[in-house]
Amino acid sequence: MGTKFQVAPLYVCLATLTLVRIIEAGGIAIYWGQNGFEGTLNQTCDTGRYSYVNIAFLIKFGNGQTPEINLAGHCNPATNGCIILASEIKHCQELGIKVMLSIGGGVGNYSIASRKDAKRVARYLWSNFLGGHSSSRPLGDAVLDGIDFDIELGSTQHWEDLARYLLGYSKRGRRKVYLTAAPQCPFPDRFLGTALNTGLFDYVWVQFYNNAPCQYSSGNATNLINSWNRWITSVKARKIFLGLPAAPDAAGSGYIPPDVLTSEILPVIKRSPKYGGVMLWSKFYDDESGYSSSIKPSV
Repeated sequence: MGTKFQVAPLYVCLATLTLVRIIEAGGIAIYWGQNGFEGTLNQTCDTGRYSYVNIAFLIKFGNGQTPEINLAGHCNPATNGCIILASEIKHCQELGIKVMLSIGGGVGNYSIASRKDAKRVARYLWSNFLGGHSSSRPLGDAVLDGIDFDIELGSTQHWEDLARYLLGYSKRGRRKVYLTAAPQCPFPDRFLGTALNTGLFDYVWVQFYNNAPCQYSSGNATNLINSWNRWITSVKARKIFLGLPAAPDAAGSGYIPPDVLTSEILPVIKRSPKYGGVMLWSKFYDDESGYSSSIKPSV
């Protein structure tokens, strides 16, 4: 008994391709570096769960200060102990994982005093962590993929200047410098609002936690979804990520149970072509909860 096959009209095929593009799988970004019990970079990347790793944090820079990186119990930069990470960074990159240096954080002493200061900081980042050259590279000869702006303290000005100067190195025909950012979900972000308006950022992982007006709370996702829609329609980044705590104790508020995320929230936010995936704080808490393993098939 034969079966008749009909050729679908072209517009149906195009619609199907569009749908596939919109709902294609996103990636998971993770922060690593602030807990000595979260495993090595090699172990982090070998899980196969992450597409992006933010090494956190460069906690001191700008305004004439000598820059300082803090990686908790992983290594001691004061004795050049963190250069051992070079081979691990390269290992992650060989697996196709983008590795960023996250500057800022919730604790530290950093600011940008002027455009001239932004230029100096950009030169330092390029020479010591990206494709430039320096005799004092804290992470050895590994060339990181970009810089993550996690600005929560200090000055609210000149971050757009730092972004422009960093991208200037890309435009000179050298290796691309990816720019990422982790603003708080209240829009616009007090520190990074102006910088994000430049449209220079590749990935923006918005922190939808520790901010009651725009996070999931008490079983209600309305505030989060409304905030998400504001971000995706207002920011010209290439991709927007949903930033979440990886365990109930990873943040003061905003934790979303994995089953709620995968059944109620991801199906809604993945409709946007700007959807990039989920960002988690942090590797230590993800190990504690197994959060990324639970959500990865749905991301």
